[in-house]
This record gives sequence, structure tokens and C-alpha cells, in this order.
Amino acid sequence: MSIDFTSFYLYRFRYWIGYGLIGFVSVALLVFAGLYLPGGISDEEMQAVITSHNISLSSIGDYAIINLPFHLLQHASLSLFGVSNFSIKLPSLILALLSAVGLIILLRKWFKRNIAVLGSIIAITTGQFLFIAQSGTPRILFIFWSVCLLLLGTLVARREAPRTLWKILFFVTVALSLYTPLTIYALIALLLAAMLHPHLRFVVRQLSKTRVLIGAAVGLILVIPLIYGIIKSPELGLTILGIPSTMPNFLDNIVLVSQQYFGFSTSSITPLMTPVFGLGSMLIIAVGVYRLIRTRQSTRSYLVLIWMLCLIPIIIINPQYTSVTFLPLVLLLCFGLDHLLGYWYGLFPRNPYARIAGLIPLIILVGALVLSGLERYVYGYHYDTATVANFSNDLSLLPKDTKELVVAVSEEPFYSVVAAHNKHLRVVKEPTGSTFVATSRANYAFRGYEIERIITSSRLRNADRFYVYKKIDQ
Repeated sequence: MSIDFTSFYLYRFRYWIGYGLIGFVSVALLVFAGLYLPGGISDEEMQAVITSHNISLSSIGDYAIINLPFHLLQHASLSLFGVSNFSIKLPSLILALLSAVGLIILLRKWFKRNIAVLGSIIAITTGQFLFIAQSGTPRILFIFWSVCLLLLGTLVARREAPRTLWKILFFVTVALSLYTPLTIYALIALLLAAMLHPHLRFVVRQLSKTRVLIGAAVGLILVIPLIYGIIKSPELGLTILGIPSTMPNFLDNIVLVSQQYFGFSTSSITPLMTPVFGLGSMLIIAVGVYRLIRTRQSTRSYLVLIWMLCLIPIIIINPQYTSVTFLPLVLLLCFGLDHLLGYWYGLFPRNPYARIAGLIPLIILVGALVLSGLERYVYGYHYDTATVANFSNDLSLLPKDTKELVVAVSEEPFYSVVAAHNKHLRVVKEPTGSTFVATSRANYAFRGYEIERIITSSRLRNADRFYVYKKIDQ
């Protein structure tokens, strides 16, 4: 007696269950990553806080800064919740959640539903995505803008309703994404694909000229501050293009990039855990590259191929921008999964038992990729000595009742922002009250005071972080 799985009640809702599971896992992982791991903030996050706090509304030139949309969001978060680990990371967590939702919809538009579900699960459980999601820096924009651009471009090309809204949102996204370095290469890939591929040329000719002009006008208004900034400071334009002021050592950069993508047996030497994807995922990506070349005449393959060709030389010049390749690699991963599933089903087109049996190794493969990705993230950012040392939990260790804080010169910009959002805290060079707190870098003999308490951290070898002083009774 054979079992007809398609007759089961839950079978018709299998994809909704899959998407619901992805949504639940995404929220759970983002909350876990934001609150627990790495559990501190890096120097890069501190610098982002300083930049976000100093944004002014006084003139158009103040908006001509790199990653302006992120800094505006972080400025709002700091204003609402003060300076804390949560408020610093909140903008990234929100953008990461939107990126995950957008990625699911994008993969659903580009691939079959089963491939979209599998690819989405693998993507959101990679250490690369989880780290960027919890990092209170503009790194998340590399993923967010690329997902938005491809998704909105797909909706516009397919002429899905409401057409006018998608066109306006596309041009708004184009304008805002230009504030982020290297995003312009995704736009170049879209433009070249639209110019060179016959189908895309036909789609562009069918677009309403009036709606396109309206969207372009809105985008132009949003990009005026950036144009003004580039005219005023041409080096800003070079930063947007990812061109360094001095040419790097290309051989050293090639070695570093190779380690970041293929160094499976070496430990990470940067704050971002490497390699970007695990060995299993990279093997599927390699299959995806093969599939991409075989189907290079298709619209999807055309776009991804041009995009990767644009990014490869830029990544060699700027190895620190590996996050910009996240979405292209996820698409290649889905191409690989699609090829493997299609090949297996092609072997047994009419045998349901063989098709079901093929799901068993697939489930094992995807489960291993998901678990290995989570394991790399949890253990890497919790135990890897070269990585953990890049994150400080000093902000959470600072006593809540601190009235005066003595800091070193290098710490003053960040803690001044903390004090600006805390009316009870003052950053001083010399103490005046009966009690005060000094950072470990600013700790020296204070005449008339004695150490009451030393606050330590379990994360660092030099564990003393703050010294609480009280005045000596005369």
C-alpha cells in the first residue's frame, strides 16, 4: 500500500510552514545575537556612535557623509534610548530583519519555492549574516541595499502592482544606496544587464516614461547632499567607489582575500570571523558557478555574472569589504542547490520513492550547513581569542550611579557621547566630587582619594576596566 503524501492536510501548507519557521528563526537569532554574542561593542561601533551623534541639521553639507541613512537611524536610536549596547545595535538589527524578509521574497521570485526556503535558511544562519546583523556599524547596509535593489528591480521588471510605487521606491533606494561604498557596483551591474540583455532591454522600453521620470526626480533630490559633498571634497567620491588614497600591496591582498573565503583550516585574524562561508556552502557555491556559466544567457545569470566581475577587483583592493559579496554568493548557493535538486529529480522523473529518498541526504546536508554556521558563530565569537579581544563590554560594566567619569584622551570622544545622553553623568579631566569612576587607561594617583572598588571583566587578560574612588576623610 503506497502512501500519498500530497493528500496530507499539512502538505498544502508546507511552504507557509517553511517561511513561518524561517521568520521565527530569524527573529530568535537576531535577538540572541544582539543581546548575547559577541556581547560587547568594537572600536568600529564606537566610532559609528560618534559619527551618528555628531550629525547636525544645520546645513546640507552635514548630510554629505558616508552611510548617512544608517547614521540617521542610529542617531534616532541614541536619542530615544540613550547610549547602550542595545541602542547602538538596534538599527542594524532592524535592517537585518528587513534584509532577511526581503531576501526570502527575492529568492521566491528568482527560484522555486523549495530552493527559496532552503537558501534562506542557510543564508540567515551563517556567521557572516549574524555578526553583521548585531554589529552597530553600517556593514549591514551592504546586504540591505543589495537585497532592496534586486528585489525592487525584479518587481519593476515583472511589472507587478502597484507599479508606480515600486518604481519610486527603486529610485529612492538607488539614491540612498549611493551613500554606501561599493553599492554603486550593484547599480552598474543592473545598468549593464539592462543595456546588454535583450529581454531586459525590451522590459526597459515598456516602462512608463512619466513614472520613471517621477521616480528619478525623487531620487535626485535625495542624492543632492552627496553630490554637494563630492564637489566640495572629491575624496568622498573615491571612497564611494572603493578606491583607496594609496594603492595597496596586491599580492598581500590576494592572500588575505583567499584566506577570508577559503581559509577553512586557519583561525580568523580580523574582527569578522572567516571564512565567509563554510566548506560545505562553498562547494555548493562552486556548483552554482558551474550552473551560472552553463546558463549565462539567462537574465539572472547575466546579472549575477556581471556583478561578480565588477566586485572581484574591488574586493582585492579592499579586502575589508567582504560583506558586499554576501548576496551574490547566496544567489550562487541557490543556483547550486537548484542544479543538485534538478539533477537528482531528472534521474528519477517518475519514481516517487527515489525522489523522496533524495530528500534525506538533502535534509542532512542543509541541517549540517545550518548547524555548522551557528556553531561557528557561537563558538567563534565566544572563545576565539583573536576575535573576542576586539569587543569591549565596558559600557555595560560602567556603574549606573556614576556622576563623574575620568577617561583617557583616546576615550573622551566616545564617553562624551555617553554623557551627552545621560544627564547624571559628566566626563571630566579632574574629579571634584566625593566619589568618581576612572577607566583603566586613565587610572593614576588621585590626590585625596583612595580606591574603593575595582570593576573587572571576565573577557580580557588585563581584566581591570574601571576604578571607583572615594574621597579620604581628613
